[in-house]
Amino acid sequence: MADADEPMVVDGGSGRTCEWDGRWNHIKKFLERSGPFTHPDFEPSTESLQFMLETCKILVIGAGGLGCELLKDLALSGFRNIHVVDMDTIDVSNLNRQFLFRPTDVGRPKANVAADFVNNRIPGCYIILEFIYPSFIHLEFHIIVCGLDSIVARRWMNGMLLSLLVFEDGVLDPSSIIPLIDGGTEGFKGNARVILPGMTACIDCTLELYPPQINFPMCTIASMPRLPEHCIEYVRMLLWPKETPFGDGVVLDGDDPEHIQWVYQRSLERAADFNITGVTYRLTQGVVKRIIPAVASTNAVIAGKSAYIPLNNYMVFNDVDGLYTYTFEAERKENCSACSQVPLDLHFSPSSKLQEMLDHLTESASLQMKSPALTATVEGKNKTLYLQSVASIEQRTRPNLSKTLKELGLSDGQELAVADATTPQTMLFRLCFTS
Repeated sequence: MADADEPMVVDGGSGRTCEWDGRWNHIKKFLERSGPFTHPDFEPSTESLQFMLETCKILVIGAGGLGCELLKDLALSGFRNIHVVDMDTIDVSNLNRQFLFRPTDVGRPKANVAADFVNNRIPGCYIILEFIYPSFIHLEFHIIVCGLDSIVARRWMNGMLLSLLVFEDGVLDPSSIIPLIDGGTEGFKGNARVILPGMTACIDCTLELYPPQINFPMCTIASMPRLPEHCIEYVRMLLWPKETPFGDGVVLDGDDPEHIQWVYQRSLERAADFNITGVTYRLTQGVVKRIIPAVASTNAVIAGKSAYIPLNNYMVFNDVDGLYTYTFEAERKENCSACSQVPLDLHFSPSSKLQEMLDHLTESASLQMKSPALTATVEGKNKTLYLQSVASIEQRTRPNLSKTLKELGLSDGQELAVADATTPQTMLFRLCFTS
């Protein structure tokens, strides 16, 4: 059993020869000759294949629908030193599109099963499992490829790569850059992008492209439901803990058919009371599990997109009505809270409540924080204004939320340090008082 914070190598047991004549002929065609779609600076070379086979170290984050395609494509393209991380386990609903898994794998860790499958199928490939995110900082990856369904995880990795950048006299050292290739799919839509941290637009520069997760107001759910989702959320959030249909302390399990059936039936009753249609079993499960629709063909297209520099740097794919794709250059924001290296201005009046600032940090399309913790230096002392993640500190700092910024001792031009789950780094903001 490997140590919890050590990478684990999963060896295949095929016993097959790793090389044979002509194995890499298809790869050599675009590595050892030029062409109309190559970058002007591209120099054909026999050394590129050897670099891929023997040296290049790639980290794949996510072994789900997109991750399975990525692992397959990378391994078949000649990359052998592949690290993979995924904290999720295999569910029955994954099997229709995550082709590295079988019914007998349900309940097992995705990363383990995916590594076993690829290593046994593709001679010479050795996939290494990574268990914890902090270990990434000690490994020198050449490329990081993301196949995630979480914006928070994307932003965390974005922040980690930015934290590894080295500046000498204010000039970025190119050797400290680890390129990030990110992809995402939802139904028949998808996107792929290339990020050079510190040089091109990062994840947070284009955060507006990722819509915030929909959360319905409690007053709407409880008193004025208009959508079938409102009825389902009412049962999930209010009726389940109140009626405890399966016993005290039993948590609603989105994978338990009996649990979903109960929620479905009660949601139908709720919908009937308000003349709302559209509540189905499938929708109920989707709302409870926060399911993002996935299509296998979309995953295959996005995973198979070549990351040519002319992409520069964002590709959108849509096959809802026919086939439509286009590329554009996402531009770096000068005041990006993650990569700009300068504090972001926050404009509030001295009479604004701290709660208003907290709401701005979580609801702003350009910030979308989850549970920001705010600290500032007041009268020469470091002061925690609000911290939600630790219950005892949250209770002690909660009264600050109803106080004005002036009452908290904050002043115009004051620097605020904000920590959040979306980034490993503490972000700096500058308070600008408005009249």
